[in-house]
Amino acid sequence: MALETEKILAGYFSGTALELVITHGALVACLASRIGENLNLQKDEAAFLKEAAMLHDIGICRVYAPDICMHGNAPYITHGVIGRKILEDEGLPRHALVSERHIGVGLTLQDIVERNLPLPKRDMTPQNIPEEIICFADLFYSKNPKKLKCMKNISEIRDALAIYGKNKVAVFERWLDHYGKKLFTADGRVKQW
Repeated sequence: MALETEKILAGYFSGTALELVITHGALVACLASRIGENLNLQKDEAAFLKEAAMLHDIGICRVYAPDICMHGNAPYITHGVIGRKILEDEGLPRHALVSERHIGVGLTLQDIVERNLPLPKRDMTPQNIPEEIICFADLFYSKNPKKLKCMKNISEIRDALAIYGKNKVAVFERWLDHYGKKLFTADGRVKQW
């Protein structure tokens, strides 16, 4: 039986916030699913990709980010670990790890310590193909209501990641080579769906 992701999300969001998180999740899920199809993932892995992509940002329900209709108390950077806790409480431990590990191209212990981030001191980088795919797909979509349905181009993603170091761009380049070959043209535009 398929997991009712929208019902789960409705337990944590309402109104505009629910609409935003569902739309963003659906866009990420669509791109992740396309990547999964290109990799010929098994049916159960393809289903997991869709579910985890829909739920990956559940933790934003508790952050303070009024520009995206979120009025909690936690810093935005914590939404991955918050999402992990929520999804573990929902009985979804594998989905929970996707939530924790999807920030940027993942956060290393070194990132957390050096930037003094308000996060547990542990590695939070994607550890398997589904986690990498969702993390990669998430980079292409913003939760900004004005840009919600606009897919970022490869240059925008590179530039955004470069702020955090060449190593972050290198991870993206590796994923682009592995997961994006069939999705993008040579000049970085998405091929027709």
